[in-house]
Amino acid sequence: MPIDNGCFSKEITRLLEMQTKVNRLLLTGATLVLLGGLAKAEVSFEKQVQPVLASACLSCHGEKKPKGELQLHTHAGLLEGSEYGKVVVPGNPQKSTLYTTTILPPDDDDIMPPKGEPLTSDQANVLKEWITAGAKWPEGLVIQQVRRIDFVKDIKPILEASCVSCHRDGHDKGDLRLDERQFAFGGGEADPAVVPFDLEKSTLYQTVTLPADHDDLMPPSNKGGPLPQEQLDLLRDWIVQGAAWPEGLKLEQTRRDTGKQPVAGGSLAAAPKVVIDIRTKAIEKLIRQLEPTMKPYEEEIPGTGVKFEMVPIPSGEFVMGSPADEPGRKATEGPTHTVKIAPFWMGKTETTWNTYTLFIYEEEERMVMKIRGYKPELNAVSDAVARPTTPYVEMSFGMGTDDFPAISMTQHAANTYCKWLTAKTGHYYRLPTEAEWEYACRAGTTTMYSFGDDPALLGEHAWHEGNSDFKYQKVGTKKPNPWGLHDMHGNVSEWVLDQYEAGRYAKFIGKQNVTALEMLLVPRKLYPRIVRGGSWDDDPEDLRSSRRFFSDEDWKMQDPQLPQSIWYHTDALHVGFRLVRPLKVPSPAIRKKYKLDAPATIKSDDD
Repeated sequence: MPIDNGCFSKEITRLLEMQTKVNRLLLTGATLVLLGGLAKAEVSFEKQVQPVLASACLSCHGEKKPKGELQLHTHAGLLEGSEYGKVVVPGNPQKSTLYTTTILPPDDDDIMPPKGEPLTSDQANVLKEWITAGAKWPEGLVIQQVRRIDFVKDIKPILEASCVSCHRDGHDKGDLRLDERQFAFGGGEADPAVVPFDLEKSTLYQTVTLPADHDDLMPPSNKGGPLPQEQLDLLRDWIVQGAAWPEGLKLEQTRRDTGKQPVAGGSLAAAPKVVIDIRTKAIEKLIRQLEPTMKPYEEEIPGTGVKFEMVPIPSGEFVMGSPADEPGRKATEGPTHTVKIAPFWMGKTETTWNTYTLFIYEEEERMVMKIRGYKPELNAVSDAVARPTTPYVEMSFGMGTDDFPAISMTQHAANTYCKWLTAKTGHYYRLPTEAEWEYACRAGTTTMYSFGDDPALLGEHAWHEGNSDFKYQKVGTKKPNPWGLHDMHGNVSEWVLDQYEAGRYAKFIGKQNVTALEMLLVPRKLYPRIVRGGSWDDDPEDLRSSRRFFSDEDWKMQDPQLPQSIWYHTDALHVGFRLVRPLKVPSPAIRKKYKLDAPATIKSDDD
């Protein structure tokens, strides 16, 4: 098939623009730090003054039919003034009507502009500072009129439908509110969401223009992102013009149009292979650039006050499995083979009852939310995720719940919890693959354990049969591994995504560039499936980084339900799980191919 040069050119241009946006996003934080202690920068005519004049003044004072014979599209016209005299006196804003008419009371007959919303204080101050500095104008520049963005008509509907649901009074995810101007312009955990006149420093614009598969895209892909291009253009022009926001206007959440929106850049499904390859390489480069910015973070389940911590795991390559001479080695741990790992975050500890209980007991979650003033009806997305039936016994079996690891769930339940948590937070969470788990456990080491080869040191790092008092213990009470993860050895074994197959590793001998997803054996039957890490009930040799365990029907021996529950392993008091959040969110096609989301209920081994 011949290459469509037009399509190819457009795609290349789009990719370059995407890269530029990412570079700007990466530089913003560092730039703000560097400039934080410096004096206020000089007003930029092109970035600040020109947009105000072009959008608010030229409709009446442009080249065509200039009202009062005043033309503000050229420097000469500005200095010449109007039939009523000079409008700008360089160095003296108080004698410059271009400025003084913009700060009159809204009901004054002489206020400028006479139509629409008055200029904001930011916009008026830009004119003031520019005039004070001498009203400099780039030589030969002629300004063209642009449409003035109306906040109520153009911007308010976008923010209310796509942003306010997660960023408002009582639900300020990331400590960010976008329902009132003072909060939107003040910022959240990172930089301000909106900086008038500055797209590069406005994280609102930077995050809504990220690639469709980027983890930090706003709104997230599961909540309607990315926005259509026409809305992105409106947000861009609004910020460029000074981000006018009527005084005292508070936004309210509205329902977003669920109709299909055009995707910026179009589909690549039928694009030439060379274009697809370029896009793939661009995304890989993007990930490499973003990876150094990954930091540990704390996530709060909205409306509950319950939090958990995530730790960044760097990309890399490692030898999976154990050498033939490792003490305690099992045949299923070999042969060793090399696997490439993409960057991700991983739970600092095993998932605890503090968070998991909110999932299995919906009434408890709603009670907590009610106490904290959170409206349950805002849970529409997460409420669509199926939840477990009420447990038939107390699932901690008296071993403790506060900061203790959640246990006895099936792999299906753990997967579904991840899906529920994704809907709650807007971040994509899942179980790790077996390769990702071992890579994170080893944390760059090649020894039996992440701390070396000496089992005598295990007591400093893990709960096991010899020191656990025959029960699990609070998470995070033993030393972490080199990457900051606690309890990777012992306490409770941890679900991964994989089906168990004894000879799985042999299929990858000699293969190059094998990824964690390629290593993944997608489950096709109920048993056996893999857990890793060993538990409080295991011997030291079973806590080695390479040790593999698998599920068994005996884990349901005491299950009283007929048919047996898909949610609980009544006799698996040693089994829990830990979260993973990949830096690059997989596409829907990849998630479907590898069954990364909670699968449909499997009722028998033949399903």
